[in-house]
Amino acid sequence: MGASRTFRSVLLVGALLAAGAACGSDDDSGSTTTTKATSSTTTTTEATTTTGPEAMSEVRAYFLRDEKVGPVAREATGVNVAADAVTGLLEGPSAQEAEIGFTTAIPEGTELLGVDIAGGVATVDLSEEFGTGGGSLSMMSRVAQVVFTLTQFPTVDSVAFSMEGEPVTALGGEGLLLEAPQTRADWEDLSPAILVESPLPFAEVTSPLQVTGTANTFEAVFQLNVTDGEGLIVYDQHHMATSGTGTRGTFDVTATFEVPRPGQGAVIVFEYSAKDGSQINIVEVPVQISG
Repeated sequence: MGASRTFRSVLLVGALLAAGAACGSDDDSGSTTTTKATSSTTTTTEATTTTGPEAMSEVRAYFLRDEKVGPVAREATGVNVAADAVTGLLEGPSAQEAEIGFTTAIPEGTELLGVDIAGGVATVDLSEEFGTGGGSLSMMSRVAQVVFTLTQFPTVDSVAFSMEGEPVTALGGEGLLLEAPQTRADWEDLSPAILVESPLPFAEVTSPLQVTGTANTFEAVFQLNVTDGEGLIVYDQHHMATSGTGTRGTFDVTATFEVPRPGQGAVIVFEYSAKDGSQINIVEVPVQISG
């Protein structure tokens, strides 16, 4: 591609790996943490911060872009970062996020009643609105949004659902079965081939830039481009995830580049088709890039 102008695709986006600054180390003791939406304190785990009640941290909420999950930034205040992440999800995408294609399948009016975390399972209690409206795709999408949002925390491997305090084993008129706690792997069909989890949309970035996420591409290979404020490519390299070709792997890439023209740029990932060499599974994350 060289210095040619890059494409501008409004496609799937992805964000951060496991909320590191807001989380501690793994705990295999099986202890229980209760995070209520209305409480101001909770036992410290990796789904909570270890700082004071007014401390600010960044978490991710997962919305939909072209019917696949993708993360955006949300702000957490205090120790209840898991509850704050879900609350940010229930508020829906901002106008700016909607402009680049983000939507939500979660019904308006859905409220968070609590999050209990024990033994790697987060049990999220939602109001009855969560189970109303929409067909099977809508039901699956809203469940996937919650699962991805809560499993950003290393202490959460899977998510169980309750509504109005009662366990949910099937959701909606379509009877979406939720008899077992749900993992990200259960929702691979709603995951983009390349899920960028850092940087998040509209982040301020510079070189060196860390790009992290997961991918399920042919032979684990994907291409990473970074563009400057005039849309010119300033970084163009291929990289590999830890696995691919049917198995989702992780990636953590540090891109180093010069920025001759700061401004509204983009982090763009894609793979080249093994069939015809075309660019497929393109994900563009708009960022504010400086030199």
